[in-house]
Amino acid sequence: MSTSQHAFENLVQMFEQSVETFADRDLFGVKTDGRYQWATYREVGEAVDAFRGGLSSLGVGAGDKVAIISNNSPMWAIGAYATYGLGAQYVPMYEAQIEKDWRYILEDSGTRVLLVSTAEIYERTRGFVDELDALEHVVLLGGSADGALTYEELKSRGVESPVPSVEPSREDICGFIYTSGTTGEPKGVLLSHWNLVSNINAIHSLFPMESDDVSLSFLPWAHSFGQTCELHCMVSYGASIGLAVSVETIIENLPEVRPTLLFSVPRIFNRIYDGVQKKMTAAGGLKLKLFNATMNAANKRRDLAERGQTSPLLDLKSGVLDKVVASKVRDRFGGRLRYAFSGGAALSKEVGLFIDNLGIKVYEGYGLTETSPIVSANRPGGQKIGSIGKCIPGVTVKIAPTETAPEGQGEIVVYGPNVMQGYHNLPEKTAEVMTEDGGFRTGDMGRQDDEGYLWITGRVKEQYKLENGKYVVPAPMEEQLKLSPLINQVLIDGANRLFNIALVVPDMESLKAWAQETGVAFDSDEALCADPKAHARIGEELASYGAEFKGYERPKKWALAHEEFSPANDMLTPTLKLKRRNVMAAYEATIEALYE
Repeated sequence: MSTSQHAFENLVQMFEQSVETFADRDLFGVKTDGRYQWATYREVGEAVDAFRGGLSSLGVGAGDKVAIISNNSPMWAIGAYATYGLGAQYVPMYEAQIEKDWRYILEDSGTRVLLVSTAEIYERTRGFVDELDALEHVVLLGGSADGALTYEELKSRGVESPVPSVEPSREDICGFIYTSGTTGEPKGVLLSHWNLVSNINAIHSLFPMESDDVSLSFLPWAHSFGQTCELHCMVSYGASIGLAVSVETIIENLPEVRPTLLFSVPRIFNRIYDGVQKKMTAAGGLKLKLFNATMNAANKRRDLAERGQTSPLLDLKSGVLDKVVASKVRDRFGGRLRYAFSGGAALSKEVGLFIDNLGIKVYEGYGLTETSPIVSANRPGGQKIGSIGKCIPGVTVKIAPTETAPEGQGEIVVYGPNVMQGYHNLPEKTAEVMTEDGGFRTGDMGRQDDEGYLWITGRVKEQYKLENGKYVVPAPMEEQLKLSPLINQVLIDGANRLFNIALVVPDMESLKAWAQETGVAFDSDEALCADPKAHARIGEELASYGAEFKGYERPKKWALAHEEFSPANDMLTPTLKLKRRNVMAAYEATIEALYE
């Protein structure tokens, strides 16, 4: 069943309209006691009504801030829509964040009520919540703790004293989303109802989504991509969201939920690429031949299609190979996947073509927290693999020349109803990224072709100059190198140096398998990373996967690190972006040794 097209005005209207229209359809599925159990739109709507009354009993009203520390859950969404219905503002945080970030965000936002997912997090916050002047209440969503006000208690209050929802104006702030803070303290991005809803309306005009669509949710709703593109958009269509137990269980949960849509980041598609490649290589023989034939046939069909040509014989061959090979891979996704969305970082063209060859359409888009998030997207009837698509309706971009950008490239500047209202309490930072005519400076370098497709070429701030005067943008090569089955993470640097170096975190499972096959002895991960043969083997991968880049761009020396970069060691943001400054500080001695 297809939804009718709506021009939503705010998130409260959108949610309540879906509850009314799709009351008996499943909204959220949670794996409990070994199987997925689903709550309908009506049940979630009733919970939102009750929780809204509960928040009101705590004094929450228009303009107040309600924060949450939680992974995705029905209660996350219930808290959000209850908050919006009071004219209040929602401030999400990640469970994976460190305490100092929680404290900073709570203090900076002036949060009045904090929702926490578990008793463990409740205990972790007790050391500082009493020191925050604005914070009045902490609500425990799951489990119990001494003296804690619980989710169920607050809902009961709301049932006893119901409060009708208020409908915010377009301009009203619906919430803050704090940027990840790769180079300093997080910044609170102020987003209005219209910022988000304009994105949702644009998606309705571009993508044939249906109310019987289902997604498997693993992208954090604390991030703009997961929140707008999955949570709010799926709700706006009356569709269903099954919650992955964790990122580690995605492969297990896919056939259980059997999604028709997937919202993902390149890291997941890279994992699929690596997994299938390893499996086929290990199988060898006929299986490998059939797999390669499937890939070759798909590539030939695409090449013909780009020239406006077809081949009935090739179509027949592809159909047979698809049934024998590619369909078996798609079955691992539940067998119903119509297409997927990729965002959050650049998807390698090689990986994009690979996934497409398997018969899974992946539409890559581009956006930032500050743009709610979508700026551009590939879409049905308009796709160039490797690009980030055309601007969505209502949004335009300019390519602003920079001192270092090659001809035809420059900084992407965004204009449209999706552009944020500014950074909270940071007028100077806001002024730095806004142009006089209302454009947002993204910090991303790119180009726009004659057909309007956008292409990302790097980050303005991450670009640096070698001692020879050559400019380097490290991110594209880092992403390419991570396609190696032996490379998990990599940082490239060479600012004001004679040459580039690489700090590589190997895929330890694959490196250990290689070591065992080749007779390299080791008694620990650290020892293996220090082994000269392992060092040389990684060097071969750097040369092979970096071959398409210019000589001065490729690293001349490298070192192996056995500890994975993660949010826990403060080398990745909660959205898994590299904190370059922190990594380079932690490995300063190692990096300096490479230049000796």
